[in-house]
Amino acid sequence: MGSQPLLSLKAHVFQIDPATKRNWIPASKHAVTVSFFYDAGRSVYRIISVGGTKAIINSIITPNMTFTKTSQKFGQWADSRANTVYGLGFATEQQLQQFSEQFKEFKEAAQLVRDKSQEKFELLSPGLNISSPQVNTVLCEDRQSPPLLGVNGSSEDKLFRSKSADMEESTEKEQMRKMLSEGSICERNSEVELFSLRDSNAKLVAALHEANSSIDQWKKQLAEI
Repeated sequence: MGSQPLLSLKAHVFQIDPATKRNWIPASKHAVTVSFFYDAGRSVYRIISVGGTKAIINSIITPNMTFTKTSQKFGQWADSRANTVYGLGFATEQQLQQFSEQFKEFKEAAQLVRDKSQEKFELLSPGLNISSPQVNTVLCEDRQSPPLLGVNGSSEDKLFRSKSADMEESTEKEQMRKMLSEGSICERNSEVELFSLRDSNAKLVAALHEANSSIDQWKKQLAEI
């Protein structure tokens, strides 16, 4: 920051009451020096006032600021960075007018600095304003569009189908085992039934033979009588 002030004036400094936002609170007991400085390091204009060892005002002038004269000897401006409103009471109307004109001049200078910085930024990066929407559009489309699969499907799809085929094959084998098992049981049951039938037939044949033998014996006995 430059060591020499661009303009210095004596004024009583006030700050707005943060509680009421209406009443003024004196920041100095008496009139102090209020100066305009140019900060070359940051390319900004500042309003600085020091009371003793304490900085009462350290305000950067921006294009959005406005200095308003509320009376013949009093003016104010809001500083959003400091989150306050500063008020200055001058001894004469001429001093207030001088401060107001200087404030307006440095405000316009701050606007020029901002415009030049913006132009330099656009020259260094001319494609940013074009590419960014395209990138955003692509990202939005990627979020909304479903994933595309190839003709033969993706690797995940192939893996899924392979697993499905394995499951189907396993199920078929299990069913075949079950059918074979049931067939074996039926076959064993048939063998048991056949054996039982054969046994029953043998018993029937034996019973018939016994019956025939008994009939023959009865015939002989009847013939002898």
